[in-house]
Amino acid sequence: MKKIFISSDHAGFKLKEDIKNHLKSLKLNFNDLGPVNDNSVDYPDYAHKLAKKVKISKNNVGILVCGSGTGMNIAANKHKNIRAAQCFNAKSTKLSRLHNDANIITLGSRLISKKNAFKFIKIFLNTKFDGGRHLRRVKKI
Repeated sequence: MKKIFISSDHAGFKLKEDIKNHLKSLKLNFNDLGPVNDNSVDYPDYAHKLAKKVKISKNNVGILVCGSGTGMNIAANKHKNIRAAQCFNAKSTKLSRLHNDANIITLGSRLISKKNAFKFIKIFLNTKFDGGRHLRRVKKI
């Protein structure tokens, strides 16, 4: 069973809260690592906090939300064994799991709709890594 962690910065706070409600409606358990409101915060603090939790187990995954998705992605990918993928559409999301075994999805609250965020998260959580030739490549990261 996957353990889901979620976090954001102030720009992604509202979408993070919407995602939490969506996950609850699907009866999925998750851990919210903050922030607790939309006051200004530094995105690297939350990306690092989540990445440290995700890398504890292969069964852990993360959802990071900021304004563009880029800052969270860059910060999370500084951690060994983290493969954060910034997802903009269904295909990029699916391929991030199939080919790259991404364990964190990063989303830009200013770039995608709530409906698409939910769609991408569903794809991310339900797509399995293909392994095979892709495993060899992932091991080189």
